[in-house]
Amino acid sequence: MKVGSICVLGAGSWGTALAILLAQQGKACQLWAHNTKHLQHLEAERSNQRYLPNISFPESLSVEPDLEQCIKNCETILLAVPSHAFRQTLKTIASHIQPNHKIAWASKGLEAESHKLLSQILVEELGSDISFAVVSGPTFAKEVANGLPTAITIASTDDEFSHQLADRLHTNTFRAYTCRDIVGVQVGGAVKNVLAIAAGIADGLGFGANTRSALITRGLAEMSRLGNALNAEPTTFMGLAGLGDLVLTCTDDQSRNRRFGKALAAGSSAEQAFTEIDQVVEGALTAQVIHEFAAKLSVDMPICEQVYRIIYEDLPAKQAVTDLLLRSQKAE
Repeated sequence: MKVGSICVLGAGSWGTALAILLAQQGKACQLWAHNTKHLQHLEAERSNQRYLPNISFPESLSVEPDLEQCIKNCETILLAVPSHAFRQTLKTIASHIQPNHKIAWASKGLEAESHKLLSQILVEELGSDISFAVVSGPTFAKEVANGLPTAITIASTDDEFSHQLADRLHTNTFRAYTCRDIVGVQVGGAVKNVLAIAAGIADGLGFGANTRSALITRGLAEMSRLGNALNAEPTTFMGLAGLGDLVLTCTDDQSRNRRFGKALAAGSSAEQAFTEIDQVVEGALTAQVIHEFAAKLSVDMPICEQVYRIIYEDLPAKQAVTDLLLRSQKAE
């Protein structure tokens, strides 16, 4: 195992973009995914034509089909899998983990069955002694892979690891800030996906810039309330992992969550919208978790609640907007 070496588990758009970034400037990186046929295509084409077409892999990026070998070769393991696959991925790699391994993840969401943060799942599956960090912030995979200027947040209570990972990710177009608020960074990354669906619905209904601005602002308040209930740092939500990521996903159609919301506004069912997008829509899964989680914690999250009702209770999108507008007056 080489000090500072890293592998990425998950070869979707975001995992591939991170692997490309890590392999830039000749820094070796390995990329693994559970789908062997997909990996064969990546190796043959030296690109991910399904998710990031026409973006070539650097020479220092290698595709590794052997999971055990991939982990054995690397000091840091970076997970970029959907949140619903996070626990199972940890179970799969657990027997290969050594005491000097470090874990980071760029997944965003909560576990549906337990309502737990991904950091809690990691501790349950791998123990509390392992160093870990969460990577989050306003990032579209295609822009990162194309080398467009980007900034993210890395949260860890292991300062040495967070700074080491930040240095490893740093390029002349990619900047990583560090913090210690693991909870707040995860809350921001999960809630913003649900709010992006709401923004897509509002824009799909033609409600305009005023509505979008109000939705982002009040959505940020909902995110902050949930974070406060979980003892997150309030300032986190004004940073890249909170407001930054929220603005990104609510305002650009590269966001699959936003596109999902626009499809719902156009009259598609949730199932039809999933088919149209053909990628995991984290916000749709997270909406149900937040619906149950917020009720359990007595946290008022009306926008997220309406998104849940549209997806899971077949509430018409226009009725959801009316319900929000008819809520009782209150101070901001």
